[in-house]
Amino acid sequence: MTLTLYGIPNCDTVKKARVWLDQHGVAFDFQDYKKAGIDRPRLEGWVAEHGWETVLNRAGTTFRALPDADKTGLDAGKAVALMLAQPSMIKRPVLDLGDRTLVGFKPERYAAIVT
Repeated sequence: MTLTLYGIPNCDTVKKARVWLDQHGVAFDFQDYKKAGIDRPRLEGWVAEHGWETVLNRAGTTFRALPDADKTGLDAGKAVALMLAQPSMIKRPVLDLGDRTLVGFKPERYAAIVT
């Protein structure tokens, strides 16, 4: 089975994940959600699995540049709407294992699951 890695190609963390997967011989497809976007059901699935607080990248410049009104009163619905409008607000990368996903990249987490 081929895994799918979602992210933005110029993100340093995504680059590290891609290198790690390549070095460990793990086949994967890459989906650039900044160019291709992300569909609502998939994003809502990630939010259901991990919580919007994990999936929404509040540390990134895109989120920080939002007007204060957009950053207040966040809940799952508002977070999903923000991420659909600007996919760069999705924490990166997301690795789809088929039956579950991993959000972010930590070599030890990848090693425990995909090797």
